[in-house]
Amino acid sequence: MIQLMISGPSSGSGKTLVTCALLRALQRRGLRPMAFKAGPDYIDPMFHRTALGADSGNLDLFLAPPARVKRLCARGCRDHDAVLCEGAMGYYDGLGGTTDEASAWHLADTLDLPVLLVLRPGGAALSLAPLIQGFLAFRSPHHLAGLLLTDASPMLASSLGPMLERETGLPYLGLLPRLPQGQLPSRHLGLVTAEEIPDLNARLNALAEALETHADLDRLLTLADRPAPADDAPTLSVPSSLKTVDTCSAPEVAGACLSPETGCSFPPVSSSLRPGVPIGVARDEAFCFLYPESLEALREAGAELRFFSPLRDPCLPSGMQGLYLPGGYPERFARELSANRSLLASLRAAIQSGLPTVAECGGFLCLGRTLADEAGVPWPMADVLPGEARDTGRLTRFGYAWIHPRGDSLLFRRGESIPCHCFHHWDSTDNGADLSLEKPVTSRSWREGFVSPTLYAGFPHLSFAGQPQLARRFVEAARKARPLPG
Repeated sequence: MIQLMISGPSSGSGKTLVTCALLRALQRRGLRPMAFKAGPDYIDPMFHRTALGADSGNLDLFLAPPARVKRLCARGCRDHDAVLCEGAMGYYDGLGGTTDEASAWHLADTLDLPVLLVLRPGGAALSLAPLIQGFLAFRSPHHLAGLLLTDASPMLASSLGPMLERETGLPYLGLLPRLPQGQLPSRHLGLVTAEEIPDLNARLNALAEALETHADLDRLLTLADRPAPADDAPTLSVPSSLKTVDTCSAPEVAGACLSPETGCSFPPVSSSLRPGVPIGVARDEAFCFLYPESLEALREAGAELRFFSPLRDPCLPSGMQGLYLPGGYPERFARELSANRSLLASLRAAIQSGLPTVAECGGFLCLGRTLADEAGVPWPMADVLPGEARDTGRLTRFGYAWIHPRGDSLLFRRGESIPCHCFHHWDSTDNGADLSLEKPVTSRSWREGFVSPTLYAGFPHLSFAGQPQLARRFVEAARKARPLPG
């Protein structure tokens, strides 16, 4: 089985372009690749899933313990003959930027993955050799298996690559040259979503063709060939009562509409034969930050997922006993969300009546009084919570954090420490104060979030797959709730 991590010395090395090009190239060879993103990124897997049609998920050693990460990887690899894992930031950059914990190297070491080091030369040449030598010597084992150059001319690479192989001993495997037609635009959280690039398929084809022309893929695949990871989780049939019900009126949305059968790209593993608990999941262009493995964790806990579109549907699906409002880009669609007054009224009535609800980041923003769009115009929202949200112009309280609950609530129990991740430019005038949060490494702390026996609402993103007890608590609370009337 082909297993490979794509990483680099820093962000901006070209990891996503190389990953997408290699996924498409593997597909052209008749292989069925599976992709992962190291860390909490939602957007890169959207390209893997929607633009390339490849299953994709996230593997995160802060949000999940190593044993859980290994199991998620093994389960994701089922029925695939290649798996690519795209690293985040620089290869050794972990918590706080000062440790290797939860870094791409940490993940490669946990899963024993060979690593392709992607380098953008810039204005350097021979000086790249000591940089590579430092990467080889910094940790043992280093797991580096080969070197690929990006954003360089074929003429430069023809002399630079072999020289770097001679100086470092790391196999030089070729080049992905800069292609004007192959660039992927970005915004403040990274790449824009796949749906926003109308000629994306042509761009990905151009990237794959360039990689096949300028790189030795046969040598690369030989270096990456190894036994498939062991998977000790049984594959069980899915009871019909636990299958996903898709009531979403939205068209297929990049990275949001996943498998119509299960709502996720992971093979089903169910431990419950009880009737499924109907939980509504917001899913459209505004609410597209969904970890497929977390959706599967909810289903494993006994949920029957019912997708709906806050942009288009006039009300919440009837019969729901729980509600999941994930993150995304609601600020881009604030006017349209505000115009759907019947849906907002339905949200407000359901939550105020005690419907168990999880609202993360963008989902939290739509529950406030107003949400400013990208032009700064405020639009009325559900008015369940007191805050008014607007753009801060910068990432706010960014990165990993620990949630320390101050009492018991829908998802949390007093005395626990729950890992989470925050990344948002918009902020609210009232973020709540029910939870204590603490940054790892620096121990900087603050309070935010709204929690109750039936509510979690706040900016921190959670991983139901990494912390499955959260999924179980959510589903059990929903099981006891009164269904929404039709």
